[in-house]
Amino acid sequence: MIYLDNAATTRVKPKEVVEAVTNALTTLGNAERGTHSASLGASRTVFSTRLKLAKFFNAEGPSNIVFTMNATESLNIAIKGVLKKGDAVISTCLEHNSVLRPLYQMRDKGVDLSFVGADELGRLCYEEFESLIKPNTKAIITTAGSNLTGNLVDIRRVGEIAKRHGLIFVVDASQTAGVFKIDVKELNIDILCFTGHKGLLGPQGTGGIYVRTGVEVQPYLSGGTGVQTYNEYQPLEMPTRLEAGTLNGHGIAGLDAAVDYINEFGMKKIHDREIALMWRFYNGVKDIKGIKIYGDFETKDRCPIVSLNLSDYESGAVSDELFERFEIATRSGGHCAPLMHKALGTIDQGAVRFSFSHFNTEEEIDKAINAVKTLAEE
Repeated sequence: MIYLDNAATTRVKPKEVVEAVTNALTTLGNAERGTHSASLGASRTVFSTRLKLAKFFNAEGPSNIVFTMNATESLNIAIKGVLKKGDAVISTCLEHNSVLRPLYQMRDKGVDLSFVGADELGRLCYEEFESLIKPNTKAIITTAGSNLTGNLVDIRRVGEIAKRHGLIFVVDASQTAGVFKIDVKELNIDILCFTGHKGLLGPQGTGGIYVRTGVEVQPYLSGGTGVQTYNEYQPLEMPTRLEAGTLNGHGIAGLDAAVDYINEFGMKKIHDREIALMWRFYNGVKDIKGIKIYGDFETKDRCPIVSLNLSDYESGAVSDELFERFEIATRSGGHCAPLMHKALGTIDQGAVRFSFSHFNTEEEIDKAINAVKTLAEE
């Protein structure tokens, strides 16, 4: 199988990640739940990963990093822990349902919700941000990169707007963490939500949230913490404030190894490789008759994603044909990004998304190009 669905999850993991998870499954106990070697080993692994992620994102310290099971949980914690009835929030039409659905829930609870639009290439209309700010606006939340078009958001620009108006800036880094440098201080990010199983090359069931010191997020869950047993309420100290129950220690061990791999291999090398493969594919299919590609390809720096359609064929049928006949795995349909499809005019057709990993090869890319040519000719 030629796997070109890396924006959904990276299927090929570094061998160090596999080994770390395997070792953890046979050695680790429950973090912060005892003083025996198995529990202490888990605690050390969890702390080690917090520390590495804090350095990775230039956070103030390890206590600013909270572990979750994915970006969806992180975003729910952020959105529901910051907003309350009477607040206003600004988001964008590029967002994934991991952002949209929690926001709609908060809208139903009395939060004023507005969206910044995009043009026909899926580029944000940045001038709309300030025009949407109201006296009760509390936060801006945006993705760092579209999972549909691959367009990057100018996080620095949006962060400066948020800081100038004293707003909490929440960023969904699902498509960028691990592939693009993210410095939360430099970019004025107050809350960063990320998942472990995509660009960070870790296991599924891992993710996290960075919360800037001084930003208050109400606890989303309450329960066992291993500390303050006789406290009737969730402890308010970070990171325990936002973590309840047994952590995914086995997955976190894999994430720990994944961060080491990225640091040692080099994030820039990973990024450059993925982008080179993406451009190889884009240049190979862009002039094929009947192919329509979505997104802004006038900008060189972008997520390693190419989404397209073949004439008026339903995207699911094209994706199925690619897999059944050529063993090429892609993603079709709505990609959990309904507002972006509305902006692009592809609600009914959806789109076929090709997304690339540095583990892919030029040979695989060329086979994918030839497969698209074959389908177009037929």
